[in-house]
Amino acid sequence: MQLSDIDYVLPVDLIAQTPIEPRDSARLLVDQGASQPLHRHVRDLCSFLKPNDVLVINHTRVLPARLRARRSTGGAVEILLLNQLSNDAVSWEAMIKPGGKLHKGELLSIDQSEMRIEVGERTIHGDTFVIKLLAPDVLAELLRVGEVPLPPYITQTLQDAERYQTVFSHDQRSAAAPTAGLHFTLELLDRIREMGVQVLEVELVVGLDTFKPISDEDPLKHLIHSEAYSVSKDVLAKCIETKTNGGRIVAVGTTATRALESAATTGLLSGNTTLFITPGYQWKMVDVMMTNFHMPKTTLLLMIESFVGKRWRTLYQHAIDARYRMLSFGDAMLLQRQTDTV
Repeated sequence: MQLSDIDYVLPVDLIAQTPIEPRDSARLLVDQGASQPLHRHVRDLCSFLKPNDVLVINHTRVLPARLRARRSTGGAVEILLLNQLSNDAVSWEAMIKPGGKLHKGELLSIDQSEMRIEVGERTIHGDTFVIKLLAPDVLAELLRVGEVPLPPYITQTLQDAERYQTVFSHDQRSAAAPTAGLHFTLELLDRIREMGVQVLEVELVVGLDTFKPISDEDPLKHLIHSEAYSVSKDVLAKCIETKTNGGRIVAVGTTATRALESAATTGLLSGNTTLFITPGYQWKMVDVMMTNFHMPKTTLLLMIESFVGKRWRTLYQHAIDARYRMLSFGDAMLLQRQTDTV
């Protein structure tokens, strides 16, 4: 496999800079397998669900994980918290830019804050550090001085930070939002439940790979970062029961998908997953995936190709030709795992 296999031309003017209102008015490209896709809206999702389906959402909440700090020399650095390494929120894996001259043991400060950041070792990935946040109440201070980190391709200021959170979010630990979930309103979720679809929650703490394109010419050699996940025993049992009874598992986003498939693959209900879903992966749980459109040359596109095969290119071209809004604040697709029909 070559990197060009997961590359495409993304028109810059289609990258959504602001969220659409209301949330469920986003467009929805409905995969129909060999037939032409349908052009609908997220508010129409109930038309493509069945009473014996389950809808699985990722309830993670975005942490204000961007910190603007200074070195003792006065030089500015930007810190992006990626993975929490301790339960007390002190130890983190983080990106620091610029980080070339940082040394182990260096203390960074934040203007108008008593918090200090102790720089530790570089990780095995080479582009991140282990750091410690030092303050009497780390979490409270982080919530006070941190900023919600928007993806780098969003250049406009977000007026309402809650629009980069899902309406069902809790457990504030992620570096990025599970963006397919941004399209849901509480009213839409109520309508889904009223038709007999169970809505189940999992957690995957969204980390570094959301921000990092693949650079290796053989994308299968990419070193994927780990992400913490949790799937309750009850949720896994309900998913298995649903599939046994002929229902479908409809995952909202690649993050809910990775959590479910990690639990099904490893047999572990929680932990840190390094599951790398690529073409040829044997799907165990998810039948239908609702997902946004993704950046070229990313692990997310590898997952999509594994799910629907090469027809992802046709679907993306349909969306581009119809001027769908792309990426985190953009529109969505409803994908059926290949060999099946919606």
